[in-house]
Amino acid sequence: MSNINKQKIVDSVPQKGFFGHPKGLFTLFFTEFWERFSYYGMRAILVYYMYYEVSKGGLGMDQTLALSIMSIYGSLVYMSGIIGGWLADRIFGTSKAVFYGGILIMFGHIALAIPGNITLFFVSMVLIVLGTGLLKPNVSTVVGDMYAENDNRRDAGFSIFYMGINLGGFISPLIVGSLMGVSFHLGFGIAAIGMFVGLVMFVLTKKKNLGLAGTTVANPLSPAERKKVFTYIGLGIVVIAVICAIAIPNGYLTFETFVNLIGILGILIPTMYFIVMYRSKKTTSVERSRLIAYIPLFIASVMFWAIQEQGSTILANYADKRTQLDFAGIHISPAWFQSLNPLFVIILAPVFAWLWVKLGKKEPNIPQKFSLALLFSGLSFIVILLPAYFGGTDSLVNPLWLVLSYLICVLGELCLSPVGLSATTKLAPAAFSAQTMSLWFLSSAAAQAINAQIVKFYTPATEMAYFGTVGGASLVLGIILLMLAPKIQGYMKGIR
Repeated sequence: MSNINKQKIVDSVPQKGFFGHPKGLFTLFFTEFWERFSYYGMRAILVYYMYYEVSKGGLGMDQTLALSIMSIYGSLVYMSGIIGGWLADRIFGTSKAVFYGGILIMFGHIALAIPGNITLFFVSMVLIVLGTGLLKPNVSTVVGDMYAENDNRRDAGFSIFYMGINLGGFISPLIVGSLMGVSFHLGFGIAAIGMFVGLVMFVLTKKKNLGLAGTTVANPLSPAERKKVFTYIGLGIVVIAVICAIAIPNGYLTFETFVNLIGILGILIPTMYFIVMYRSKKTTSVERSRLIAYIPLFIASVMFWAIQEQGSTILANYADKRTQLDFAGIHISPAWFQSLNPLFVIILAPVFAWLWVKLGKKEPNIPQKFSLALLFSGLSFIVILLPAYFGGTDSLVNPLWLVLSYLICVLGELCLSPVGLSATTKLAPAAFSAQTMSLWFLSSAAAQAINAQIVKFYTPATEMAYFGTVGGASLVLGIILLMLAPKIQGYMKGIR
């Protein structure tokens, strides 16, 4: 165990230099900006790359399969965060995790940038999933390391950091989407360059700006544990390789079975988390009550993200196939619509922060905010079915319908995402605080694992039924949650 305590780490970081915040916030702001630029730029065009014909520069996959793979990819990205967090805590620390993750992401995008075949595509997916799992959760941890526990700048620092995430997510689809018509590989190349720039900035400024932040290993493996863990990891890799070598040629492991497997894991893993924490002797009776209150919030989160994350699948396809892209004298790239979510978050997040403060004691409690999120997300899907209801599915739709759908969903996101992070820290059992945060992110993994199954039902013929059913389910769940809010609040034992 390292003898470097929390205060020593804080003292090693220059505490002034970036808008009144620790100098290291500059390093992490731009590292995350470029990582999100890279990730969201790639994601904005990835589904099109999969199902566009080979003659148009794509891979020529079946459209439904492409939508399922996109959802599974998103699910694996969130699941891999558990591995990334464990490696940082037990083996090499958060700073090295960020660096190694950035390297893997960059090479993943380089693999996509090379005109090749479907093998290179899946190699890139593995690299990006593992890289994002290393970088994404750990860069946030380094931000927290720079502030003393009683530093009142902490929340504002995370707000500035969050702005970097959304700025990267806003700019990249506009740039990469503009290049999509020229070459998918050029767009992926720009994403790789973005990650490279982020890595260079991180390496050049971390020693001066971050001090000891991210350099310590929180709970290092003992030599005996290290030997045992590496043996198990090696055996695991061998077993997986053997299974794949047998199952793939014999047709046992197909895209379909893999999608189904991830779908099962997406539900099974968080269920196991809940059971282990609830039954643990380290969990008190009050904490068990709060865990029970957390279950409906988790289910609501899964429902919300199942709709929100379809921005990169079903709504991306809708933008490409159903939307009038020549509008107001300009030609719109379908990938540009994916800039709407971060743009609306940037604009509206300060408004919501002001609103909650303004409401004071009248502010909705946590379950009520979650129910509002479900009502907004359901409404966003009801809105997008209206063009088909009024004009049929044969004519192209005014792009403002899609803009309105994204806007309404963001209203829900701002009721759920920051509130969910806060609620997780409050309701988590003391012995499982970090793991409960991992559980929160698994709600997104579960949502996209479910999406991989339900996107199969989307076709032009079923468009209205699809949006109506999924949106209606969210509305019904939102109403049920609103009715149960007082009961759930009681189980929270004083947490509001």
